[in-house]
Amino acid sequence: MSDDAPKTPARQPRAHNLDCSESGPVVVEDQPLPAKVAETPVEQKSPAQWAYERLILYIKNFEDQLDNEHEVAMGFAGGDAGVLRIEGIGYFDPDIITYYGSDGEGTKTQLVQHVSQLSVMLRALPKQIESAEPNRIGFRLAAQLEEE
Repeated sequence: MSDDAPKTPARQPRAHNLDCSESGPVVVEDQPLPAKVAETPVEQKSPAQWAYERLILYIKNFEDQLDNEHEVAMGFAGGDAGVLRIEGIGYFDPDIITYYGSDGEGTKTQLVQHVSQLSVMLRALPKQIESAEPNRIGFRLAAQLEEE
C-alpha cells in the first residue's frame, strides 16, 4: 500500500451500557473516544495500553460527577490491597498496569497489576487536604492522553 493511499479511519470499539435508574449517571461507554485515543486502531495497541487509556477515561468521567468535597480513589479486589488515593497511573507493555498514590493512612503506595487481573472500583473519598479545590487527576491524565 502506498503512502498516498487514503487511510481507513480506525474502527470504534464496541461498548454498551444499560442503566435502569430514572436519571442514570453519564457513562464512558456513551461518550466518543478522544481523537488521540481513537486514531490508533485497538488492534495495534497492547492490552496494557488499551486498558490504561480506558481507565483514564473512566477516572475522568467519575471525577466529573463528584462535588468539590470529594476526590477519586480506587478499591482493589482480591487480597487486602485496600483503597488507593490515585496520584498517577501508567502501563508497561505488553500487559502491566500500575497505579501510584497513597493508602488510607497517607503511606506512599504503588500497585502493579497484570491486565488479566484488572478489577478496580472507583470510590469518592473526602478531600484529604483542606483546600478550595479537590485534586482532579482524571483531567490531567486525559490531557496527557491527548498529547501522547
